[in-house]
Amino acid sequence: MSGIPRCEHPKPQMQRNDWMNLNGEWDFAFDFGRSGIDRKFYEKRTLDNKITVPFCPESELSGIGQKDFIPAVWYLRTFPLTDAQRNGRILLHFGAVDYECHVWVNGKKAGIHKGGYASFTFDITDLSTAGENYLTVYAADDTRNGKQCKGKQSTLFHSFGCDYTRTTGIWQTVWLEFVPVNYIEKVQYYPNIAKGTLSIKARTKGSGVLRAEAYYENKACGSGETEITSGNGFLEITLSELHLWETGNGRLYDLKLSFREDHVNSYFGMREINIDGEKVLINGKPVFQRLVLDQGFYPDGIYTAPSDEALVKDIRLSLDAGFNGARLHQKVFEERFLYHCDRLGYLVWGEQGNWGLDHSLPDGLKHFLPEWMEVLERDFNHPAIIGWCPFNETWDYNGRQQDDDLLRITYLMTKQYDTTRPCIDTSGNFHVLTDIYDLHDYEQNPETFASHYKDFAGGGNLRDTHPHRQTPVCGIPVFISEYGGIKWDISQNGQKDEKRWGYGDSPQSIEEYLDRYKRLTDTLLDNPRMFGFCYTQLYDVEQEVNGIYTYERAAKFDMEIIRNINSRKAAIEMD
Repeated sequence: MSGIPRCEHPKPQMQRNDWMNLNGEWDFAFDFGRSGIDRKFYEKRTLDNKITVPFCPESELSGIGQKDFIPAVWYLRTFPLTDAQRNGRILLHFGAVDYECHVWVNGKKAGIHKGGYASFTFDITDLSTAGENYLTVYAADDTRNGKQCKGKQSTLFHSFGCDYTRTTGIWQTVWLEFVPVNYIEKVQYYPNIAKGTLSIKARTKGSGVLRAEAYYENKACGSGETEITSGNGFLEITLSELHLWETGNGRLYDLKLSFREDHVNSYFGMREINIDGEKVLINGKPVFQRLVLDQGFYPDGIYTAPSDEALVKDIRLSLDAGFNGARLHQKVFEERFLYHCDRLGYLVWGEQGNWGLDHSLPDGLKHFLPEWMEVLERDFNHPAIIGWCPFNETWDYNGRQQDDDLLRITYLMTKQYDTTRPCIDTSGNFHVLTDIYDLHDYEQNPETFASHYKDFAGGGNLRDTHPHRQTPVCGIPVFISEYGGIKWDISQNGQKDEKRWGYGDSPQSIEEYLDRYKRLTDTLLDNPRMFGFCYTQLYDVEQEVNGIYTYERAAKFDMEIIRNINSRKAAIEMD
């Protein structure tokens, strides 16, 4: 696959040997009038322009760099198939396409998907032929209609504040997978640390024996099998060696799955999350969550990392600064990133990019819930994900308050699907039904910030930042999931650029910055009723300059100082 951008396997937890990466050069066309379907673009055999997939047309890596609003786009490429590849089933996978995606193979409709963040798959066996095949993709996107989640994509021509360059169309790997007629469609993993077992819930196409073999560092340590007759099966593996997944050490087990002629390489981690009163426990122990806000933007790829190494680098930068995890903020990150989090023992909260959705109207549920459930299903098995956050800061939309039922139903559906993790209904505001009560507090004065939580630390009530709209729930875990955001930008001539955006007033020196950072962070580390914090943010994004690294991932400060501030013992970790 030399020369193919993002050539690595996009789904490490469900990896087969027989697959074809479709990234690279495609034909491309803008459709500013959204008239291409009427004009039957899906029957064309060439398009006017070229684009490099999986990079969006707004990005420089795509070869286009069109920054204006793009209502719709078209993609076209050919791919070869042999008779042998058509003996089973051919699955066409899209990592993500923003937003409404229509797909044709050889001019025949393969399917439609709505949602800019969730992965999706079409079985194209019956549409394909031996020899050359034509794949056509249409994507329509409207970040301003209130009917789709856009995350931090700007609704103005320019980026502004904490909104950035938009992403349209394909922005994750497109790939073919060749599977037998009878194959494993889906698996879910349920670790049980007390018993030293892994339970597997499986869905298959067809009937047969499902077998699972677990290995740790290439040593066999357990196996099991079950007969599946109705497409659903369950089995349990007793592990001869128990190695726990924990912060800083993923200790992943390899897992080989087989079902008739189908063979899948997977992995799992032995990790459990529980809530005990005000404590969040990982494998039965309180772990202070030193989180940082990570927004998943890249200067040259926008939503798409330029390489697999770039994904790893962001985790390493965070670890170097003394964080042990991140809020993956207003974006569903690709599975390769989650894989690296899994193996490095890096805590992450999974979040949807809900901004842009009109959450004040009842029909918000139909625009939000289907894609969110797809996200839960795709990412369920990642041990690094230690909680879900479907919404963030549900501010009034055009003067209308949020539909509380949207948040309540989404929370209940999340808990119905995943009983193994906590769920925050809407981070910061305005809570309706939640397992964890979190707040956002960007107070820049350390003394004032400390005063906000003094009574709470001493056993009193939590001071809420939005008391008119939400009431803190007593007896559940609490943390400040956004704080800091200290503005710091140094231009090439050594002068601060006050035109850039950040929270509050910018410090006048590095010494003042580090003092503020330490005092804000100490307040949360020293609070015996806080289980964690999340600092805003890991790196700058475009005009937002409150990262501890620049947008290009260069350190702004001595990271040893930042690491020492973040990594000292928290109150909940004291003996």
